[in-house]
Amino acid sequence: MFKRVINYLKTLFRVKAESAMDPEIEIEQAIDEARKQDRQLRNQAAKVIAHREQLESRIEKAADQAGESREMAKQALLRAERAQVEGDTAGVEKWTNTASSLAMKLQASEGNLESLKSQYEIAVAQADEASSAVQGNAMRVQELAAKRMQLLGQIQQAKMQEEVNKAVESMSGALEHDAPSLERVENKIEERLAHAKASAEVASATPEGAEAELRSAVSLAKADDKLAELRAELGLN
Repeated sequence: MFKRVINYLKTLFRVKAESAMDPEIEIEQAIDEARKQDRQLRNQAAKVIAHREQLESRIEKAADQAGESREMAKQALLRAERAQVEGDTAGVEKWTNTASSLAMKLQASEGNLESLKSQYEIAVAQADEASSAVQGNAMRVQELAAKRMQLLGQIQQAKMQEEVNKAVESMSGALEHDAPSLERVENKIEERLAHAKASAEVASATPEGAEAELRSAVSLAKADDKLAELRAELGLN
């Protein structure tokens, strides 16, 4: 149980740490790691290729030594044969021993040459693998660099969109904040209009109001009579 809790806490900490990391920093870390690996691969490939080159040089020298030993052994055999024809017993022994020594040297040289050739085949395969690894990682570095530009552009777009969202949210908040005040003003206006209408209605129902209404009607009637008199004087119908 305790181990499960520890693993849970580790996972939780890792997830929170990853979510808190800046995407731009993560991109740079990935590229730096790829470049570091590229340098390591190039150094390793250089060592492998250098080993192949050294084997080529050693094979060439071993082949020359084997060829020289073979030719010298042949010459020693020819001299031993000539000494035998001439009846030179000492010469026969001398050149026969020399031929035997050169034959052993030739055998060693050919064995060394075969061993070097086997090593060379392995070195060639390793060099090819190292070159392929370097090329593959170099392509990965280029892809990461291109991806970096794309991701940085997306990050900038995301930041701009976030700023726009914040501006829109602040505007919406301001409108929501102002709406109640406008509603209160409208209510106050409607309340004043209703109060004025109610006051007029109440006033018309009182004797004073009726008297004022009557006076207004009489004034309007007198004004109409005065207009009729003026029209008659002017001869207007």
